[in-house]
Amino acid sequence: MVTQVVLVHGIRTSATMWRAQLDHLSARGARAVALDLPGHGTRMSEQFTFDEAWRTIDDAVQRAAERGPVLLVGHSMGGLLTTAYVGAETAPPVTAFIGASCTALPRGAGLATYRLLAGGFNSLPDQGAWLTRQVLAATLPEETREDFGAGGYALAAQDAALRSLARLDLVEALPRIAIPTWFINGQFDQLRLNEQLFTRLVPHAEMIVVPKTSHLVTAMRPRVFNALLDLALATIDQGARTA
Repeated sequence: MVTQVVLVHGIRTSATMWRAQLDHLSARGARAVALDLPGHGTRMSEQFTFDEAWRTIDDAVQRAAERGPVLLVGHSMGGLLTTAYVGAETAPPVTAFIGASCTALPRGAGLATYRLLAGGFNSLPDQGAWLTRQVLAATLPEETREDFGAGGYALAAQDAALRSLARLDLVEALPRIAIPTWFINGQFDQLRLNEQLFTRLVPHAEMIVVPKTSHLVTAMRPRVFNALLDLALATIDQGARTA
């Protein structure tokens, strides 16, 4: 059976951030779907709620599992949500998991500071659009530079999405993850804070740090990230052959 790949984006961006990965997966014959969470991308007019975000992920995984084994991939906020999802008390039908740029616990002073910074950024005259363009131009290759903003930036949903992350108890969820797992961070990723904790709580997981790469590891080094998708797909295929 063909592995089904479900991709979950980070905060502010949308399914368009996965364009390079979708192209790669399509070229190798894998079936993939990139979701838009509520308040983001094609669902920008909706209000972001934790329950609806969770339902969106679960619906996509359940549909994919009807067609084959599932590789679930999440980035940043999407990575935090999917980490909690695969570590739920009732394990979902996910065969393997990649959490990118998400090895941090979203709570306490760290989360409050992030919300404060995001609010300050959005209070700029153009809601930070000029600065965002400058940062992307300086850090991302031309081939992926437009992908993060192609679906629009979900500025109105940002604070609600950040507040919702406080509901996640990753310390409880992580030890329940029993499937093949990879945590992938950029070398200069600000969410590398709890790498050692994640590794200790999920001892079978592989922690991969991509050199000279920021939080936007999927777009900054797309070929490297795509190779890691291939690794996960090969692991699933090998497991199916030896089952």
